Amino acid sequence: MVRIAPEDHGRSLSVGEVAARSGVAVSTLHFYEAKGLIRGWRSSGNQRRYARDVLRRVAIIKVAQRTGIPLADIRDALASLPDGRTPNAADWRGLSERWREDLDRRIALLTDLRDKLDGCIGCGCLSVSACPLRNPGDVLSESGSGPVLLG
Repeated sequence: MVRIAPEDHGRSLSVGEVAARSGVAVSTLHFYEAKGLIRGWRSSGNQRRYARDVLRRVAIIKVAQRTGIPLADIRDALASLPDGRTPNAADWRGLSERWREDLDRRIALLTDLRDKLDGCIGCGCLSVSACPLRNPGDVLSESGSGPVLLG
C-alpha cells in the first residue's frame, strides 16, 4: 500500500499511486480515462497525474460496476455533476437512487426468468412452442414451424 505523508495531502497522484491505493490496475485507469470516467493530465516531466479526488471517483465506478451498471451510464451520471466534480454525499444519494430503480427493474426481470426456468428444466430442450423463455406467449407460431430462431 502506498502511504501519503501528511504534507503531501494537496499534491497530485501518479497513475501508479492511484492504482495502488484503489486496487485497480494501471491499464484499467487508462481505460477509465479513455472512456471519460476520470480525468488526468501530463506533468512537465510527461508523467500521468491525477487529482486526489480521483480515488473517490474510482471507488464509485467500481461499486456501480459491481451492481451491473454499464460504464456509459456511470460516465453520464458522473458527467451530470456540476463542473464534473467528484460526488459528495448528497450527489451519491442521488446517483444511488437513480441506479436503484434500474437495479429493481433488473432484479424483477431476473426473478421472472428464474421462476420460468423451472418449467424449462422439465422439457430440457427450450424448443416447445409455448416455452416461456425462448418463445414467450408463443409469438413465433406466426412465423411457421421449424427452427425460426436459428435461421
